[in-house]
Amino acid sequence: MRVVLQRVSRASVTVDGETTGVIGAGLLALVGVGSGDTDEDARTAASKIATMRIFSDDDGKMNRSIVDACGAVLLVSQFTLIADVRKGRRPAFTGAAGPDRAVPILDSLARELEAHEVPVAHGRFGAHMDVELLNDGPVTIVFDVLDGRVQ
Repeated sequence: MRVVLQRVSRASVTVDGETTGVIGAGLLALVGVGSGDTDEDARTAASKIATMRIFSDDDGKMNRSIVDACGAVLLVSQFTLIADVRKGRRPAFTGAAGPDRAVPILDSLARELEAHEVPVAHGRFGAHMDVELLNDGPVTIVFDVLDGRVQ
């Protein structure tokens, strides 16, 4: 599982003119699910997202988590994060999980975030999405989860 977190002042996702998810201050989480990813990986990712201290405290230092900041997460599936670009000029997506595997893992990730008391808004799996965001900072963090461990 690959996660790209962007700290945002606001973010939204629209599919065919319909807004499917919108948040104020918080995190846009672009998530690529790999074919070998598990619910344990989702739990690990949720814990990392909920507790990572990337929000400013009163002194302007990144000392607060999204829970501390009372922020929300906009969760957007993005299989292209799993692209293999080592050969040729066209990315290969064979390592990305199909819908039958990815959707339950993304649902698990959302439930785990909500268990950490983080509100979650969603994109729509498999749809062409227009994602708008106002990046705050900018702060962008990328991490991988493999076998229940952050890489």
